[in-house]
Amino acid sequence: MSNSAIDSKKREDEQQRTEILVETVQAMVDSVLVFDLEGKCIFANPQYSKMFGLHQEDFLGRHIMDISGIENQKPEEIAKFMPLIQEAIKTGRAGPTDMVIIATDGREVPVSVAGGTIRDSEGTPKYVIAAVRDITEHKRMEEELVKHRHQLEELVKERTSELVEKNDQLQKEIAERKKVEEELRKYRHHLEELVEERTTELKKANEQLQKEIADRKLAEESLAAEKERLSVTLRSIGDAVITTDVDGTIILFNKTAEQLTGWTQEEAVGKPLQKIFQTINGKTHRLENPVERALRKGSIVGMDSNAILVSKEGTRKIIAESGAPIRDRISTIIGVVLVFRDITEQQKMEQELLKTQKLESLGILAGGIAHDFNNILTAILNNVTLARMRTADEKIKTRLTKVEKASLEAKDLTQQLLTFSKGGIPIKKVISLADLIRSSASFALRGSNVRCHFYVQDDLWPAEVDEGQISQVMSNLIINADEAMPQGGIIQVRAENVVIGSECDLPLRSGEYVKVSIIDQGVGIPEKYLSKVFDPYFTTKQKGSGLGLATCYSIVEQHDGHIEVGSEAGAGTAVNIWLPAFGKQLREREEKPSEILRGRGRILLIDDEEIVLDAAEAVLHHLGYEVTTARDGKEAVTLYQKAQKTGTPFDVAVVDLTIPGGMGGTEIIQNLLEIDPDVKAIVSSGYSDDPVMAHYTEYGFCGVVSKPYTIDELSKVLKTVLKG
Repeated sequence: MSNSAIDSKKREDEQQRTEILVETVQAMVDSVLVFDLEGKCIFANPQYSKMFGLHQEDFLGRHIMDISGIENQKPEEIAKFMPLIQEAIKTGRAGPTDMVIIATDGREVPVSVAGGTIRDSEGTPKYVIAAVRDITEHKRMEEELVKHRHQLEELVKERTSELVEKNDQLQKEIAERKKVEEELRKYRHHLEELVEERTTELKKANEQLQKEIADRKLAEESLAAEKERLSVTLRSIGDAVITTDVDGTIILFNKTAEQLTGWTQEEAVGKPLQKIFQTINGKTHRLENPVERALRKGSIVGMDSNAILVSKEGTRKIIAESGAPIRDRISTIIGVVLVFRDITEQQKMEQELLKTQKLESLGILAGGIAHDFNNILTAILNNVTLARMRTADEKIKTRLTKVEKASLEAKDLTQQLLTFSKGGIPIKKVISLADLIRSSASFALRGSNVRCHFYVQDDLWPAEVDEGQISQVMSNLIINADEAMPQGGIIQVRAENVVIGSECDLPLRSGEYVKVSIIDQGVGIPEKYLSKVFDPYFTTKQKGSGLGLATCYSIVEQHDGHIEVGSEAGAGTAVNIWLPAFGKQLREREEKPSEILRGRGRILLIDDEEIVLDAAEAVLHHLGYEVTTARDGKEAVTLYQKAQKTGTPFDVAVVDLTIPGGMGGTEIIQNLLEIDPDVKAIVSSGYSDDPVMAHYTEYGFCGVVSKPYTIDELSKVLKTVLKG
């Protein structure tokens, strides 16, 4: 595109913008005039003509000072316009400035004039624009506003005057009120002082009253609590408590006192003590009134140890009692408290305990005698048997046989002594119950006017029992039956074989049993006592210990058996015992005649009794054994150890269980086991009830033989151990 074309395009664009600008100005509400820099008017929009009543020819092309009607304008207003134009040319913007222009019809038109410049592309001013806005309505509104403001000020002034007047009146009233309030304040202050003074007095009085009430309430609560504690204590205490006044009238009576005297509290309170609390002396039947005694002494007094309380129903109880005076705060005696308790059972228990202790002492003595006697019997029996076997004289042999028989009977006697002295774990062996029943009954009835009739089944099964303990059971039951018939009579002793099945209501396992029944013709046992007969210390006898049937029950239970009692008062008593029977095969073997079994081997014989060593050594030599003796455990261990080292060991050691002051059998066997774990040892003792004798294998022994033993018993044990 050529330069001329570009210039032509620019001119067209400029022309278009000019036209848009002119149209915009033409449409404006304000009057717009355009002057050149010399002051000539070159443009005016239609609003200017309307505003001032002029025509185009009145101002177009004319200098600003030659515009039609300029002569009618006020000089001071014209003076405002020229500086505005000059300021616009200089700075590019001027005004707005308020002026008054007089129109052709003489109207004064208040206007606001603002000026500006139109510059070329280089920023050089070329024209001046004057924008004239008619502010007539604005001025009118300002005048209205001023007018209303004046009216408002007048109204405010008027209202203020009224308010001042009212305020003065109010201030006067306030002053009056303050005066009244001051008087009221003074009166109130005085009244408050009076109230405070009275309140203080009332507060002090109230505090004192509250303290008194609290103290009284505390005292009442303390008294109630003390009374409740006393009541609970008296109800709960195991002792009987009675309190009286100084005249002996009952005022308090606790529950235990009711139970012991038979009188209720309602019956007792208010009555004299002598009527309710009646005591006698077990010896003199005279006892001093405990109240009088406590009042006389003025201190705690104990009562007679033999005091017996006679209840309302007439029953008698042994009591322990004490009395003490009751004193008030100033130590004046105001009554007596009597405390007592029933000691009947306690005294009975003490007596029974004393009996038991005596029995235990006698048992220990009997056991010791039996042990020593068994040692002597061992020597006698073995020597007599050897002498009988070696003599050819029949008369001497007959005499020695009688001595031997008497020694065996003495053996039974020592067994009874051991039975009396022992208890605990049964030492069982298979025996004939028929023989044991007969011997025990005969022993128990020596010197009695009562006889036994025996009804024993011919093929009665043997049983594995502790011979001594079962003998004790039979003896106790026979003695009870004997004592139940003081005038004499017959005791039936029955023994039979029975088989218990699962349908049986007895507390026994199914199997074979030997049933033993002991039936007397005595006074019998009342039904109410039958459930108690096996209780320790229960007895209906005057001199009974209450231990006999309890011991029987314990022994039978330890043998897995059962015992029961049936009786009617005046119709006699029957006691039935069931003991487990032993197997038939062993019963047949038991019936084989005894024989002396000879043997060979080296025997170490240990015993502290010289007579036992001598007799046993002779018996062992007779049986074919080589014997070495030792009198204590230390010597025995040395001999055994020496024999082991020299290659000539002992085949069996026969060890005495009890060696006073030395190493006993259990200690000896432990030492021998350390030397030789395969040692074969037989334990022997006069105390056949010792647990070691019952469970000898648990202690390391291979066999057991009880003193006094016969030659055949010793030979069988040796043969069994050597084979085993």
